[in-house]
Amino acid sequence: MKKLILASTLVFGLATVWADAALAAVRTVTLSVPGMYCEVCPITVRKALEKVPGVSKVNVSFEKKEAVVTFDDAKTSTKALEDATFEAGYESTVKGEKAK
Repeated sequence: MKKLILASTLVFGLATVWADAALAAVRTVTLSVPGMYCEVCPITVRKALEKVPGVSKVNVSFEKKEAVVTFDDAKTSTKALEDATFEAGYESTVKGEKAK
């Protein structure tokens, strides 16, 4: 009986891991970063975003005042991206979403 319970638990655990992996996706979002006012600001924003676990690509445009970020949504969230820019001194919001 103990072996059956152990086997069932193992199978359930593996199924959960596989399901989580299947639900994870690489996403790309555009953050509006209106507070960038000089040519150094995009460098600061880029470095802050690159430190977020799960971020694989960051492209910051001073002219557009935005950052395009590609990330693994199983490892991070848009909230974490916004928090990273905020901690670096720049408020940001995901384009297309209302400000909080």
